[in-house]
Amino acid sequence: MTDASEGPGKETIDAALLVAAAGSVAVLTGAGISTDSGIPDFRGPQGVWTLNPEAERASNIDVYLAEPEVRKANWRVMAGGMWDGVEPNLGHRALVDFDRRGGLHTLVTQNVDGLHLMAGTDPERIVEVHGTVRRSMCLECGVQDDIEVVLKRVRSGEEDPRCPRGFCGGLLKRATVSFGQALFEGDLDRSLAAAADADLLLAVGSTLAVGPVNLMVPTAVQAGRTVVVVNGSPTDMDDLADVVVRGSISELLPTILGS
Repeated sequence: MTDASEGPGKETIDAALLVAAAGSVAVLTGAGISTDSGIPDFRGPQGVWTLNPEAERASNIDVYLAEPEVRKANWRVMAGGMWDGVEPNLGHRALVDFDRRGGLHTLVTQNVDGLHLMAGTDPERIVEVHGTVRRSMCLECGVQDDIEVVLKRVRSGEEDPRCPRGFCGGLLKRATVSFGQALFEGDLDRSLAAAADADLLLAVGSTLAVGPVNLMVPTAVQAGRTVVVVNGSPTDMDDLADVVVRGSISELLPTILGS
């Protein structure tokens, strides 16, 4: 596999050639693209859930609904500024440049950090398939809002904020998809359609272990599309890829995308 510190290796060059030859590229990104922005992944050796199993438990919607202390703890962490100062890295920016050159079909991200939007990728091309921490949503009426509106209330002493609209009063949470929740309507269909329609599927920074969005890879294969996987460690679907590139994503992606 390629070690980016030694310069572009064969796999990196092969991947870049395949991307350059593709008329359109669908991209699936996972936690690995954001680690160089200071956001830890979930299941890696230093992942959020590896080091703190309780954090994974709190990501279950049934737990969130049943345990007020879990909700309060989540809001305290968010209000404490855990996302303050987080900026897109070279990997995110390479995708923006690729989009502006007309090569990007659709960008599907498993990440909830909002960094693709912050970097400047066209919002019309992005599917935040697991939602975003940048917005809140009411679990009763479904209305979403800027997360900062709720965080100001938490910082003012509201521990377990509720929907302020009309007589709703439903529980609020980040507009992310927790375990036990369905994906937002239409997102999976759009993701799979992109995998089948684009000439090439580029999977970046994902272990490809989390379904159903990982079905983008076999969908692309079944449609006869090229698949390139870029990740720091082996993935569950390396055997389906035409090329697998291993290394630092923020270093490899600009080369692969021709930035």
